Amino acid sequence: MWNEGMKGCLLVISGPSGVGKSTICRRLCEELPAEFSVSWTTRSARPGERENIDYRFVSEAEFESLKSADGFAENAEVYGRRYGTPLAPLLRAISENRTIILEIDINGAVQVRRRFPEARLTFLLPPTPEEQARRITNRHTDSQEEIARRLAKADGEIRYAQETGVYDRFFINHDVETTVADIQEWLASVATVS
Repeated sequence: MWNEGMKGCLLVISGPSGVGKSTICRRLCEELPAEFSVSWTTRSARPGERENIDYRFVSEAEFESLKSADGFAENAEVYGRRYGTPLAPLLRAISENRTIILEIDINGAVQVRRRFPEARLTFLLPPTPEEQARRITNRHTDSQEEIARRLAKADGEIRYAQETGVYDRFFINHDVETTVADIQEWLASVATVS
């Protein structure tokens, strides 16, 4: 599918809670010659998350300082916490023809599309609402109240993603292996047309 002659790209992966974004991103980094963009966040680390691997956990002041310097490719507030993708690593990856994967929300994807029109944007869909609920519950990281809030928000996110017209492709994440293969196949097909 992916071959050595293909140039790198910015690949955005978005989707509602519980759709498997993080798992898909990790697998794509393993399968492609790709790296994961480490976002900044002002929230605390969840159990098992590692500094500079999952996120860079920063103070409000640090976040605001980089934002004021136009140092984010995109940034947003989600569930009362701030998230942002630092611009410098993306510019470096582009200049070196490396593929970098961003796991960001819809508003972030819109910002990335404006700044990087050549980026590849994908949105993951759950196979069913029941499967999405099961995946969120099995993470054991959120309270029942938080799970209910995330599930209630999911339908609106999916509609909004479709309405924005910003995404190049939508993939239903039935299972990790198939979804990763489908995304690789799609990237290879668009790389040969570009």
